[in-house]
Amino acid sequence: MRELKVSIPGMELGGLAWGEPDAAPLLMVHGWLDNAASFALLAPKLADRFHVIALDLPGHGHSDHLPESTIYQHVDYVRAVLAAADALALPRFHLLGHSLGAGVTTMLAVAAPERVRALALIEGLGPLGDDGSRTLDRFREAMALKTTGNRPLRVFPSIESAADARALASGLAPALGRHIVERGLNAVEGGFSWRSDPRLSRPTAVRLAETQVMALLLGLAAPTSLLLANPHPPYLEPDGLQVRIDCVDNIRVTHMDGGHHLHMEHPDAVANWVHAAF
Repeated sequence: MRELKVSIPGMELGGLAWGEPDAAPLLMVHGWLDNAASFALLAPKLADRFHVIALDLPGHGHSDHLPESTIYQHVDYVRAVLAAADALALPRFHLLGHSLGAGVTTMLAVAAPERVRALALIEGLGPLGDDGSRTLDRFREAMALKTTGNRPLRVFPSIESAADARALASGLAPALGRHIVERGLNAVEGGFSWRSDPRLSRPTAVRLAETQVMALLLGLAAPTSLLLANPHPPYLEPDGLQVRIDCVDNIRVTHMDGGHHLHMEHPDAVANWVHAAF
């Protein structure tokens, strides 16, 4: 495992890499409030075939935070990952995303079909959409929040206590979550605090309408493999997800018993799934 720094316009992204640099490139994008270490168990099992590059999205892990006057949204994540691929001189690559990263990588594959050899998605197909029921409330709530004066960051006395807190919030076992936690912490006076941008937890002012997400998915041309956890989380309702799946011509759907972080709970099985996908 190697640390990676990628300079893109306006900021620097962190990341991790595995495998030989001259192997076929595989870009990986993590979930919300995770970081590149989300793939610490999966990536080594793919490094015999791929040059695996896991990026920290802006505001996450070791990547820079966005300026205070800006917001985090899917379109800009897509731009950042594409800019990173340019900086790494990757004209074409395989692509894997988990959760938020699945939404980002789906949109990237739609935006630049000539660059994506194949797409593997874990627990997500496209970004979170909006059915209109909370559009007004969500917009007002997001716009009412001040852009400055964030609350002081919580300080944990130890890495173990931070891993325990993460486990309570995510349901991911502390021993597995520790990979993400260690990369996601800063040493501060009195212990450790989260390195990620606190603004990532703010509500999104505007989401794409579900019809817009479907229109984007109709343009997804890359061979796509989708891996879903059983039982499903509440934000991936099977009926709504099936409508999205039906928009994609070349897609293979697999279900696996486990939680939202399947690639951390079952790295061997997920590695086999990735090899079959690519």
